[in-house]
Amino acid sequence: MSDSNSAFPVSVYADRLQRAQEVSAEKGIDLLILGTGADFAYLTGSWVSSHERLTALVLGPTGKPFIVAPSTDIETLSSSPVAQLGLELRGWSDGENPYELACEPLRATTSSSTPTVALGASLTADHVLRIQGLLAESAQSGAQPQYVLATYSLAELFTRKDAAELEELTKAGAAIDAVHAAVPGLLRAGRTEADVAADLRDLILRQHVEVDFIIVGSGPNGANPHYDYGDRVLSKGDPVVVDIGGTLPSGYHSDTTRTYVVGGDLSAAPQDFQDAYAVLERAQAAGRAAAKPGATAQEVDRATREVIEEAGFGEYFTHRTGHGIGLSTHEEPFIMAGNELVLEEGMAFSIEPGIYVPGKWGMRLEDIVYTTADGYESVNQAPREVR
Repeated sequence: MSDSNSAFPVSVYADRLQRAQEVSAEKGIDLLILGTGADFAYLTGSWVSSHERLTALVLGPTGKPFIVAPSTDIETLSSSPVAQLGLELRGWSDGENPYELACEPLRATTSSSTPTVALGASLTADHVLRIQGLLAESAQSGAQPQYVLATYSLAELFTRKDAAELEELTKAGAAIDAVHAAVPGLLRAGRTEADVAADLRDLILRQHVEVDFIIVGSGPNGANPHYDYGDRVLSKGDPVVVDIGGTLPSGYHSDTTRTYVVGGDLSAAPQDFQDAYAVLERAQAAGRAAAKPGATAQEVDRATREVIEEAGFGEYFTHRTGHGIGLSTHEEPFIMAGNELVLEEGMAFSIEPGIYVPGKWGMRLEDIVYTTADGYESVNQAPREVR
C-alpha cells in the first residue's frame, strides 16, 4: 500500500487516536507503544516500514501521542497522512537510543505505583527486550512495570469494525467473489494446478493491489489445508480446493474458499466426497447461524464441529473454524475452542470448516461475515454448492 494517502479521512484517524487514549485510561494503561503494521496503520493511516530500526507510535492516557522514527524516515512520515494529524515526530539517528524517546512519558513520572505498559504485537523481541531493560533500570523501588499485549487491551478498537471498515471488507468480498466466478472455467482436465494459480493471480490483481495467497489443491493435495499448488495434472471429476485472498488499496483483505469439481459435474466426483460435502454445507450454515452478538467465539466453532463430528468426520476437521480479518488477514476474533471472547456487533471473521481425508481429497467452505445487531451479514455471495 502507498503511504502517500490514507484509506479514510484524517478525522477518522484523529477519532481513533482519541479513543485509544480513552481506552488506555479506562484500562489503567500508563504507556502504549505500537510498532509499525496493522495497528499503526489503523491509528495513523501510515504503512511506513521500520525494518530493524525502531519506529513506534507512543500514547499515554494523557498528553499528546507522538511517533518515534529514524531520522531517515521523518521526511516520508512528514509527507504522509500522519502530518495532517498533527502528531509530533521524534527522529533519532544511529548511535542514539530510540527507546529512551519511546519510554520518556513513563520515565518522567514519579509515581511509585506499578505501571502498566501495553506493547504492540508487531514489536520484535529485540525491541521488546530493550524497552523492558530500560524501564527496569529506571523503575522506582518496587514499581517494576507489568506488561500486557496491546492487541487484547485495545481489543474493542481493533476487533470491532466501524462502518467505513465494513464497507472496505464488503468491497474485498465482492472482489474475490468475482475471481471465484471465473474458477469453473479454469479447472479443465489436462491443466496443472500451477496453470490455474497463474490465471488466478492475474484475476486477483484486477481489483486488488497484492496477492496474499493462492491455494489450488486437487485430489489428494486438497487434503492438506495449507497446500498451495504444484504440477499435478487435473482430471475430470477431481475435487479441488481453491482458497484465495488479496489486499485492497485501502489495506483491507479478502479471503474466501470454495471447493470445485473439475468439469463442474458433482456426480463425477467420488461418492464419499459427495456425501461429505453435504455435511460440510450443513456445518458451515450452522456456524453462520451461531455467529451473533452475545455468542462466544468457541460456541461458533462448536456449532460447525458438532455437525461434522455427528456425521463421523470429526477426525478430519483439523483446524479452527475461523479467524478475524481486517488490516491483517489473521487477527482476533479467532473462532476456535477455548476462545471465550464474546462476539460484539461489528466483529468480522471467517467461518471455514473443512474435511480432509489423507490420500483422497479435501474440502473447505469459507465466507467472511460480520456481526450485526441481531445476527450476521456475509460479505461473500459466491455460490456455496460445488461447481
